[in-house]
Amino acid sequence: MPIVVHLDVMLARRKMRSRELAERVGISEVNISLLKSGKVRGVRFETLARICEVLQCQPGDLLAWEPGATPAADGDDA
Repeated sequence: MPIVVHLDVMLARRKMRSRELAERVGISEVNISLLKSGKVRGVRFETLARICEVLQCQPGDLLAWEPGATPAADGDDA
């Protein structure tokens, strides 16, 4: 899928760890990890809004459309 997640970049810019973001957003650290790796099929707007609030960024800072990007290595391309 050509949607690429740049959550790891934004976390580094904010000098924040995944654990802290998970606690402040109210989701599990595992879900943050899955989101960072691009292995999720979707994200709720409410969750995306909370992530943006905590990181003081826009959704476009976290998500990008990159034509030709390869899908996640889980083999699920449905």
